[in-house]
Amino acid sequence: MKKPSHLAHVVFRTSQYREMIEWYKKVLSAEVTYSNEMVAFITFDDEHHRVAFINNPNVKEAVKNTRGVDHVAFTYKSLKDLLDNYSELKKIGIEPFWCINHGPTTSMYYRDPDENQVELQVENFDTVEESTRFFYSEEFAENPIGVDFDPENLKNRMKLGTPEGELKTRPKIGPRGLQDGVPLG
Repeated sequence: MKKPSHLAHVVFRTSQYREMIEWYKKVLSAEVTYSNEMVAFITFDDEHHRVAFINNPNVKEAVKNTRGVDHVAFTYKSLKDLLDNYSELKKIGIEPFWCINHGPTTSMYYRDPDENQVELQVENFDTVEESTRFFYSEEFAENPIGVDFDPENLKNRMKLGTPEGELKTRPKIGPRGLQDGVPLG
């Protein structure tokens, strides 16, 4: 079997067509590359489209805790970029419902107009090998979920000059699993 070279795009079927397009344009600082009344494509990089929307007014509301995609994640180049984006989104009323340092990533989770979960993240390690080693560590075995954080506190610490590497290091809090207040769905 041949491996794909990269993940190309994600497509959402929605009855809130315009709202979804506008939300993702804001959250991802994206632009529309094509749109009509049936389908729209947006991108934030050199790909012709990273996210697409299919307009279907007859779509039924999703049922929570059923099979399906849990969330879609987008990575930023630096913690500063992630926090700057957080601040800009907060100004327009878009705030994360969960902020967590998973270990390999520092992540903020949002809900789009259709209640899909969107993770905006930054890598905490410089290489894939370092992240993979963390997955096999005793610390990750004890706490595969992560440690919640306050983005305002992280912003303030960054302004005070705390190095990004220190801000991205996950604090050790002991055991934590899905039963420990993790927002599901």
